[in-house]
Amino acid sequence: MTEPRTTPEPEGQVSDAVQGNWVDQWAPEITRPYLRLSRADRPIGTWLLFLPCVMGLLLSMLSNNRASLHDLWILIACGLGAFLMRGAGCTWNDITDRKIDAKVARTRSRPIPSGQVTVPGAVIWMLLQALLGLLILLTFYANAIWLGILAIVPVLIYPFAKRFTWWPQVFLGIAFNWGALLAWTAHSNNLAWPALVLYLSGITWTLFYDTIYAHQDKEDDALIGVKSTARLFAHNTPRWLMFFLIATVLLMAIAVYGATKDRSMLSMVFALIGPWAMGWHLQWQMQNLDTENPDVLIRLFRSNRNTGLIPLLFFAGALFM
Repeated sequence: MTEPRTTPEPEGQVSDAVQGNWVDQWAPEITRPYLRLSRADRPIGTWLLFLPCVMGLLLSMLSNNRASLHDLWILIACGLGAFLMRGAGCTWNDITDRKIDAKVARTRSRPIPSGQVTVPGAVIWMLLQALLGLLILLTFYANAIWLGILAIVPVLIYPFAKRFTWWPQVFLGIAFNWGALLAWTAHSNNLAWPALVLYLSGITWTLFYDTIYAHQDKEDDALIGVKSTARLFAHNTPRWLMFFLIATVLLMAIAVYGATKDRSMLSMVFALIGPWAMGWHLQWQMQNLDTENPDVLIRLFRSNRNTGLIPLLFFAGALFM
């Protein structure tokens, strides 16, 4: 009897990469280790960096009731910047974590611990991505440029956070949601309080999804002494996730109110449906949560792309009301 044929995994594929991703299937072989280092084979991180940018841009447009072709460029630039700076940040993370990654089952197949990329090669790749990101940033207003440069600080700190605090997810949230401040300022050339509240909302959202993500590694993390909210919360995780859910929705609703208070009542109400609908998607994640099942955890984590897209539909719709 003939055994069924199976398609072998591409050489060097990272263990938690999306199956059939474009890097492993279509990218030139010489570029694959570097694209894997940038997590291009795992695009959810780029989405989670990009979505707060779009939220900040749309709320800024709602706030001053002004739109132009420059806003289209801001949107495109934020997309390119999210890809590049997420790649640079992940490269930095893997450089600093290379010894830890070699001890964790899920991460030992990453390019540096698996020997696909050398540390000097990774440094050069990181600087190239950062330089391209800077060139894009320089097309914005001066205030936005300074904000973008300041964003480097939490990016540099984040990989070390799990060594000194049980709350490294806070540092990830600070870094990953900076785009909400940047995109707001890129549109309006000033930073207003609704953008800051939106930023806080993004941080609590990050605490929600990255706690789910961190549960995948909690056993390995405990063995090597790495801290995380997943280890800190343990069996109380659902209670904490509910707190983060409520905080995310309330803070985003306050930001929406601040951005739309001078618009029509219809526009405000429609935009306010966004945080509410987002909250229902977060609730769905909690209903399906199984902190001991890695397949469920990664699926729920990746579903946060849709979580972030939901309020954008309502923010965009409110622009036309």
